[in-house]
Amino acid sequence: MTVNMTKGQAISLEKKDGGSLSAVRMGLGWKAAPRRGLFGSRTREIDLDASAVLFADKQPVDVVFFRHLVSDDGSVRHTGDNLVGGAGQGGDDEAILVDLARVPVHVDQIVFTVNSFTGQTFQEVQNAFCRLVDETTGQELARYTLDGGGEYTAQIMAKVHRSGSGWTMTALGVPARGRTFQDLVPAILPNL
Repeated sequence: MTVNMTKGQAISLEKKDGGSLSAVRMGLGWKAAPRRGLFGSRTREIDLDASAVLFADKQPVDVVFFRHLVSDDGSVRHTGDNLVGGAGQGGDDEAILVDLARVPVHVDQIVFTVNSFTGQTFQEVQNAFCRLVDETTGQELARYTLDGGGEYTAQIMAKVHRSGSGWTMTALGVPARGRTFQDLVPAILPNL
C-alpha cells in the first residue's frame, strides 16, 4: 500500500515482517505543462535531471547523476537521462536504484534532487512526483507529489537516511535554484 507523503513526513523502510528493505528505487516523473499561445495549447520539452548525493557526517562523498551513473562503491545506480519527461502520471521518467545493503557504513544519508538543466522553472512542469519502490517486489511504498509550480529551477525532493539499524525516507520538497546538483549543495545542507 502506497503512503501519499506530505512535506516533512518520514516513513520507516522496515518491512511489516520486521525485516529491512534491501533495494529501493527512487523514481521521478514529470510532464511539461501546456502553454496557451497564438495557435492554441502546446508544450515545450522539459529536461529535468535526477541526482542522488551521498553524505557522510554532513559532507558530500559521492554523487550519482546523468554524467556519473554509478556510485564509486556500486551501491547507487542511475538508469539514464530522460531529456523530455512525459510520464508524469505514474511511470518513472528517471530512476535511481539504491542497494541499501551495499551502501558503505560511513554513508548516513542519500539526498534525491531534481533540477532543470536548461533553467526552466517548475511553473512549466506539471504532475511532478518522486516515489519510492521496493525494487525486489515492485511495490510502490511512498509517493511525494509536487503541488503547483514555482519560480524555482530545482527541488530537493527526499532523503533516505540511516535510522538505528535500518533506513527511513523523509519527503523534503524544498524549492531551490540551480542547474546542477553542485548548485544545490548549499540548499541541501540545512535539510540533513
